[in-house]
Amino acid sequence: MECAGKRQGTRCTGPATRRCARCGAVAYCSVSHQIVHWPDHKEECGRLEQHMKHMDILNEFPFSFTQEATVQVCEKLETRCSVLKKKGVHQMGMWLYECCCGNSVISFDCSRLNNSWDLSNTFCPCTEPLSMISKHLTSWKEYYEWRSIPLHSPVSLLLHRPLTIYYATQVAGLGRWTSGISHKLHIHYLGPEKELLQLSVFSELHALFPNVHVHIELVGPAIPQQRDGEMIELCNYAHCLDRDCKCKSSSETVSWDVHTSKPSTVTLQLRSGFYHDRYKDIAQDSSPHLIVAPNAGIAAYSSWLPTIELIKDMNIPAVFSDYCKEACHLGASCITGVTGCSLNIPIQLNPFRQPMVVEDSVLLLPCYSNCFLYGMSKWSL
Repeated sequence: MECAGKRQGTRCTGPATRRCARCGAVAYCSVSHQIVHWPDHKEECGRLEQHMKHMDILNEFPFSFTQEATVQVCEKLETRCSVLKKKGVHQMGMWLYECCCGNSVISFDCSRLNNSWDLSNTFCPCTEPLSMISKHLTSWKEYYEWRSIPLHSPVSLLLHRPLTIYYATQVAGLGRWTSGISHKLHIHYLGPEKELLQLSVFSELHALFPNVHVHIELVGPAIPQQRDGEMIELCNYAHCLDRDCKCKSSSETVSWDVHTSKPSTVTLQLRSGFYHDRYKDIAQDSSPHLIVAPNAGIAAYSSWLPTIELIKDMNIPAVFSDYCKEACHLGASCITGVTGCSLNIPIQLNPFRQPMVVEDSVLLLPCYSNCFLYGMSKWSL
């Protein structure tokens, strides 16, 4: 991990091996950097100490690969690359960008949709579920059981994106969408990056929101200008590797409930730029029921401030996620400071966080993509 005092004016003298004696969540290269960083660290130190006491909860997943993808990656006994290699998906298709190997070749310019899991149909959700959802899903174990996927399948490493959207509708009080009472769900999804290379995983929203037209506006500066306005219709689930699987049939499309005769559809539209700059254009075509901002880093980027003010004025439910609880705390404080509103969706652990730890975090605390959620179901003072 890097020295927490790295940007304090002087160069680091070596590796960050000197941990804070109180919280144990940050480390320094030297005593001098620790002293210089103390005014910044003092406020967060107590909170990080409490987070460290509950560290084991963050690493709790039902998968057979949990230990190697969490504790062993943290302890440098494994890497994200090695975990993916063991699962046979390293540097493959949508999986390429889940380790450092993809960083050097990342390009969001390509409009070709990668539509394969690069896994056998036993290990991925490439066709319709055997049954519709009978209750709200609240854990990876429940999801895997419902989709008849064995717990040694790595698909959760990609499916945390659509499952986080699904769970966000629940915490925002929009759970009625899953009952089919309404047949439209429009979501504005802010700040996509790797998602642009894994768009096919959102086809799982067919199963999660049966008989509903799900439309997602993906808005952010990482979207290339030449892809601005691009519309993508996900008619099928992402494919498996098996040649004889029915997901390969050209006529195989997502079905719908014969009692309602309402097809399930998932459409995505890409919008380049910041949300507060693009909202007027987007609102002409799509007024959202919910705003989702994954791994938002609200306190880290000043560009969020006008967006937060806009969302408050819109009075639309908004759910934010981040890599750790401390980042959520800072983001929530920022939102309250800008809007004067207190959160009514408190900071909470996301049961559908990605089950593989982030490498080289600035904290010794385990960090996960979409780890914690927080937000507003109604904006009021």
